[in-house]
Amino acid sequence: MKRFRKPILLFAVILLFLIGLIFTAVYLKSVADYKKAVRETAFHNINISNVPDGVYVGEYDVDFVYAKVEVTVQNGVMTNIDILEHKNGRGKPAEAVADRIVKEQKIDVDTVSEATNSSIVIKKAVENALTGENKK
Repeated sequence: MKRFRKPILLFAVILLFLIGLIFTAVYLKSVADYKKAVRETAFHNINISNVPDGVYVGEYDVDFVYAKVEVTVQNGVMTNIDILEHKNGRGKPAEAVADRIVKEQKIDVDTVSEATNSSIVIKKAVENALTGENKK
């Protein structure tokens, strides 16, 4: 019986190693897909003065970062952006981009340093709110 313990233990260690390797590969693929989605995020010019008064909700999700926003438009001007939800990792500082958008009255404002991906996701969520497009 003792003869079989070492091969079984070795098999278990190899199996655990392979499982870990598979999970690592899947995770790294997910990260690569997320970074690609952020890189490929495009913005369109929106004439805010053509947007009817109202409160609009939009979201954008690239798996590791997600934002849901509420944009208020009055008299052709964005008056407020509330961030309803922001899954961000370390990107919390990016929420300042909402104030930049309101101040500059355009969506494609400068991103927040060290929170670029979250900034892009928040900006796209604002665009989606104003255009009614909530797609990746």
